Amino acid sequence: MKNRLGIGVLVSGSGSNLQSIIDHIEKGQIQAEIRVVISNIPDAFALERAKKHGIPSVVVRHQDYPDREDFDKRMIESLQSFGIELVVMAGFMRVLTPLFLKAFPMKVINIHPAILPSFQGLHGQQKAFEYGVKFSGCTVHFADEGVDTGPIIIQAVVPVYDTDTVETLAGRILKEEHRIYPQAIQWYAEGKLEVTGKKVRVKDHPPMKGASLHNPPLAGF
Repeated sequence: MKNRLGIGVLVSGSGSNLQSIIDHIEKGQIQAEIRVVISNIPDAFALERAKKHGIPSVVVRHQDYPDREDFDKRMIESLQSFGIELVVMAGFMRVLTPLFLKAFPMKVINIHPAILPSFQGLHGQQKAFEYGVKFSGCTVHFADEGVDTGPIIIQAVVPVYDTDTVETLAGRILKEEHRIYPQAIQWYAEGKLEVTGKKVRVKDHPPMKGASLHNPPLAGF
């Protein structure tokens, strides 16, 4: 395991993306090991997932710290004590400070349930649904000092149907999150991600092939 990428996962909720990452690691599809799971919520179900798989966990309650930087300092100390090389935000409902990002420069990634840069912040699925978009999806990106503004690694697109509800759309997006997040981590583990400004290139990866997508489908055009 010593040659595997050491990752720390930040969580606040149920941890479905954490579970997906664990599953892909156990299948040998990600050359990484989760060395610690950190939650700001003591009863987050994600902690139960970590316990089930024998992964160390740490609770850092944000209410126990006078400001965001002190909270982040405690997380930094915990992550560094486990030798973390990549920080993975998986439903972590806190905005990281510049202090944290400087401690892990271009070593923090996040997943967002919308096609960035559209519908940043909370409730991306609901915002897209209410706006009436014909396609939505999810985005894995490097974290920066903005909210969902960092360089984009990979995106997945799903159609929005007339029969959809926010819940059915969110469920379809979540399935894609569970596919693209493990892929992004594996690319990072392989050293394939090259970042130039706001653009991320996956080295030695073939370009996408296939036709354009249309929703609703074209009628003979």
